[in-house]
Amino acid sequence: MNIRQENIQDYHSIAKVNKLAFGGQKEAQLVEMIRTSNAYINELSLVAEIEENIVGYIMFSYIDLVGVRQLPVLSLAPMVVHPNMQKRGIGKVLLKTGLELADKRGEALVVVLGYPKLFNPFGFQPSINYQINSPFDVPEDVFMVKPLSGYDEQYKGKVVYPPAFHIV
Repeated sequence: MNIRQENIQDYHSIAKVNKLAFGGQKEAQLVEMIRTSNAYINELSLVAEIEENIVGYIMFSYIDLVGVRQLPVLSLAPMVVHPNMQKRGIGKVLLKTGLELADKRGEALVVVLGYPKLFNPFGFQPSINYQINSPFDVPEDVFMVKPLSGYDEQYKGKVVYPPAFHIV
């Protein structure tokens, strides 16, 4: 398996994997909208490929954390693996690689809405533990953050997602 940055030739395959795994268009549309925004980070948009076929995808993009100041933090969404390739560790490798790259860039924080069972082993904790509030009415344990090398105590407040995220 090879993990690498996405490129324009991958877009169709990435959209296909998103549609198959999520059962609809919304996540694929989210990816397209983020790519055309200032939130997009090509270095942190990664594909997993096996024999030149894209079998997984992860995207980290900028969102805002609004507290005393407005600060950029990373959102992890989407993370997807082709339905026929799930339960093989592909998502975990994508996640580990993406987090390492984000940390090397000096990013401060990653935010995710997801399953604690999947994300806790990678250091994600409920956001409320860091005085970071979710914009969604969800259980506290599913809205999580992972501090990275650029994190310090100023990262407190409420997460604000850009309009692109309102389609999912």
